[in-house]
Amino acid sequence: MGAKGKVLVAMSGGIDSTVAALMLHKQGYEVVGITMKTWDYAASGGSKKETGCCNLDSFNDARQAAVEHGFAHYILDIREEFGDFVIDNFVEEYLAGRTPNPCVLCNTHIKWRALLKRADALGCDFIATGHYAKIRQHENGRFVISKAIDYTKDQSYVLWGLQQDLLSRTLLPLGGYKKTEIRQLAHDFGYPALAKKQESYEICFVPDNDYRGFLKRKVPGLENKVSGGYFVDKNGTILGKHKGYPFYTIGQRKGLDIALGKPVFVTRIDPDNNTVTLGDENDLDQQEMLVSKINLLKYEQLSTGMEATTKIRYKDAGTLSTLYPENTTCKVRFYEAAKGVAPGQSAVFYEGDDVLGGGIIQRTT
Repeated sequence: MGAKGKVLVAMSGGIDSTVAALMLHKQGYEVVGITMKTWDYAASGGSKKETGCCNLDSFNDARQAAVEHGFAHYILDIREEFGDFVIDNFVEEYLAGRTPNPCVLCNTHIKWRALLKRADALGCDFIATGHYAKIRQHENGRFVISKAIDYTKDQSYVLWGLQQDLLSRTLLPLGGYKKTEIRQLAHDFGYPALAKKQESYEICFVPDNDYRGFLKRKVPGLENKVSGGYFVDKNGTILGKHKGYPFYTIGQRKGLDIALGKPVFVTRIDPDNNTVTLGDENDLDQQEMLVSKINLLKYEQLSTGMEATTKIRYKDAGTLSTLYPENTTCKVRFYEAAKGVAPGQSAVFYEGDDVLGGGIIQRTT
């Protein structure tokens, strides 16, 4: 065993996870690499060639790095558990008029649990990934996630759902580095091509970025079931027909195929009545929202009236807010209106750079 213990590293074949594995190996850990196959893109019927983390080239890149540096590597097929949970939820959320965040769900319920299960089977002390975030143990004994020093790459937002037993055994070696430094490390480790490898920002099971086409393929006859609905304004006045409420998201402006003489945005989706409300940009402003399925990190409880910066999407800068927790939900009141609050998306609460916790946006209030 390595001087610092044995660690199971999730390796996608991309630059971040590969450098993370090689860094830990160099630091004295006994590294075991594992590549998880979550999705067979050919099964989705998409028009684009399989890309991203689940193709054979990526598997081979991960295995090659492991072999060249003398540590074990395994491929883990989790397509069945991934598909049943993440993809079914993805479809159900859109059919419910919400906008899901499958990467958060996958991290929380699938990838980390699958990693920990295999880590135990292989006698590993830790698990590690190439996410840009930090983990430390707070003075109160709890493990907390905080932002990476490279704010442009920070991924703490998508990790809010990780529970304490997972965090206590997780290493995130990239949190203290900038992306430019990671690219240089790839060169230093002898992988200049990896440093130039294109990164994927798509949902792994929708690599052509056409979620509407994916929904149509997953739900036969969906277009017929949801056709005939109307665009309406905030007063309920009919503005025209739409193609089906699941094919729209809060804040959407482009691709509406309706001419009203001014820019309009999707401000509300009503699946029960198959209506999509359109409005001006300021109609996207919200002062309050209700967040459910709360997972807390830094503290065991949030105090009523606590101040936090709340992010409502991955690239959101965050908005100062006051938190009013109650059981497993939390009402959030923004100091200044937040734009485009979308039910189904994650809301993540920050105290400085630390993640207090997060949850799923249930509705605006």
